[in-house]
Amino acid sequence: MKIALGNDHAGYEQREVVLRVIEGLGYEVVDLGTFSPEPVDYPDIAEAVVRKVLNGEADRGILICGTGIGMGMVANKFPGIRCSVCTDEYAARMARAHNNANVLALRGREIDKAVNERIVRIWLSTHFEGGRHKRRVDKITTLEEQIAREICGKD
Repeated sequence: MKIALGNDHAGYEQREVVLRVIEGLGYEVVDLGTFSPEPVDYPDIAEAVVRKVLNGEADRGILICGTGIGMGMVANKFPGIRCSVCTDEYAARMARAHNNANVLALRGREIDKAVNERIVRIWLSTHFEGGRHKRRVDKITTLEEQIAREICGKD
């Protein structure tokens, strides 16, 4: 599995932990940076990661910014992306098992590195349960398509 990884300056300190977990599980990383604590705009990083997932260059994406919220907002603007902001292990497990999240957004600030390590490990190893959850995820996809037709005039 290939994982696209992106962080802004607020996620820089956590990126090495996340990178180590991904590689330790034997997955390939598409590392989109940023590679220093110099300020960057999180929407640019989130877009780059999401596009890798959408075009098939990565199977899943992981984003890290100060709270995870900004990156998560950007990611969820893209049809086909189900990004979950996870700050604990339970949320990580349910994001995959019930929501088939294909992008994870993490806090880079005010969270212990060991917590993010556990979140990433759980999120990457949890499988989508399907069943009644598939029906619900399919409804998300249907809504995305409906909104595109109604609001954007696209088919």
